[in-house]
Amino acid sequence: MVVDDTATVRLYLKRILQELGVDQVFEASDGAHAEAIFVQEQPQLVFLDIQLPDINGQVLLERFRRCDQHSHIFMISSYSSVDNLKAAVAGGAKAFVVKPFTAERISNLVQPLL
Repeated sequence: MVVDDTATVRLYLKRILQELGVDQVFEASDGAHAEAIFVQEQPQLVFLDIQLPDINGQVLLERFRRCDQHSHIFMISSYSSVDNLKAAVAGGAKAFVVKPFTAERISNLVQPLL
């Protein structure tokens, strides 16, 4: 699942994941939609933006972790602060990805999990 309020980021990540062999990629542009998809579909991989229009991605990370401990959640953000990184790791994120990112960076994170 790709959660980001920017359509081009969602499309880019979706294409990368599909090229890596991920068959089904859900998309959400806000936290409410993301939470509904997560609860219903329980995706194995999640790329979650910190800055969403309706809720902070860190809050969603906590909710997702309470719902499912087995999903691999990667936080993404344009803001690469130490606080964001620490909060993501403490919240159970697998990694913190800084925008803009490359297909190679995403592949390096996802390949070992496939």
